[in-house]
Amino acid sequence: MKAEHGGNIYAASRDSQQKEAIWLDYSANINPLGLAPSVKAAMLQAIDSVIHYPDADAYDLKRAICRAYGISSELITVGNGAVELLYVLSHIIQPHKVLVMAPTFSEYERAACSSGAQVSYYVLHAHDDFKVKSTVLINQIEMSQPELVFLCNPNNPTGVLMPPAEIAEVIAAAVKIKSFVVVDESFLDFLHWNVWTCQPLLSKFPNLIIAHSLTKFYAIPGLRLGFVLASEIMTRKLHLSKDPWNVNSIAQAAGVAALGDEVYAEQSRTYITQEKKFFYQSLGKISGLKPYEPAANYILVDIRQSPWTASALRQKMMEQKILIRDCSNYEGLGDDYIRLAVKSHEQNEQVLQVLQNIMKGELL
Repeated sequence: MKAEHGGNIYAASRDSQQKEAIWLDYSANINPLGLAPSVKAAMLQAIDSVIHYPDADAYDLKRAICRAYGISSELITVGNGAVELLYVLSHIIQPHKVLVMAPTFSEYERAACSSGAQVSYYVLHAHDDFKVKSTVLINQIEMSQPELVFLCNPNNPTGVLMPPAEIAEVIAAAVKIKSFVVVDESFLDFLHWNVWTCQPLLSKFPNLIIAHSLTKFYAIPGLRLGFVLASEIMTRKLHLSKDPWNVNSIAQAAGVAALGDEVYAEQSRTYITQEKKFFYQSLGKISGLKPYEPAANYILVDIRQSPWTASALRQKMMEQKILIRDCSNYEGLGDDYIRLAVKSHEQNEQVLQVLQNIMKGELL
C-alpha cells in the first residue's frame, strides 16, 4: 500500500522549483466555489480566541451539525478531519480482520493497519462499472468474518453510489457476526444528502458508524474538519480516546459559519450538478478517454485506449501546470486510470483543451 493522495501542491512545487500558486489542481476534489465569505469572516473573527484553549466540547459546532443534519448531539464526535477519527475508531475496535472495497480511499486500509489488522478486499470490477453488488459483498462478509467493514458512498475514486436500502442489508449481515460498518459520506453534501444518507439507520443498527468530512464541500482542506456519527456507547468511547482539543478554535468557528450558510450550499450543489455533466460529457468526446459517470465532484477516467499510462500522463499534465490524480496506487486499478476533480467551467474547458491536444499528439 502506497500512501499518496491528491492535492499535494507542496511536493509538486518542491520537485519543480515552482511556486504553489501556479498549479491548477485537479488532483483534489474540493468545491470550486472556494472559501465562502461567511466562513472567511468567521475565521478572521476567531483569530483573537487562539490565546485560549479550543472548546473541548465543541458545543457551538455540534449544535450547528445538529441543525444542519437533524442529528442528536449525543451521537456526534468532531474531528481534525474525518480521517483522524477513522484511526481513533480502529484503535478502539482493535479488529483482527478488516474488509475494504478495492479501489477506494486508501486511509481506511492505513487506519486498519495502524491497529494491526489484516486487510482483505471486496474487489470492484471495471466490467461492472465498479458497481457494488450487495449480495456478493454480504457473502464475502459472511465468509471472511471481519470485525470492521469500510464503505465509501459515493465511492472514491469510482464515483459510484450505493442505495441506502442496500447498505442496510450489508449492515444487517454485519450485525449477525458482531461486525462494525463504517460508511463514509464525505461527498454526499454535493448531492441531495438526505436522499442518500444512512443516518436514519443509526437508531436501528448500533454497529453503524457514519464518517463525514466538511473540508471538501466547504473548501477548507487546509483547516481539517469532520465528524463521526455513532451510537451513544461508541461516541463516549471516541471522546475518551481522542485528543480533547483535537479541533482548534478557528476550525470550530469556520464549521459553524459554513453549516449555517445555506445559500453557499445550494449554489454549490447547483453549480456542481451542471458542471459535472458538462465535464463528463466533454471528456467522453476525447479519443482515448473513457470517463465513468460521476455522482459527486470527481470523475474516474479509463485511459487504456490511449497511448498513455497514468504516471506518464500525470507528468505531461504537470508540464502544463495541471495536477491530476494518478490512480496507480489505488488497490485494483493500476496504471490505467486517472481521476479529475470538477472545477469551474473556465478551468474545465482549459483542462479539456490540454487533454485534447495531448491525445492528438500535439503536445509531445
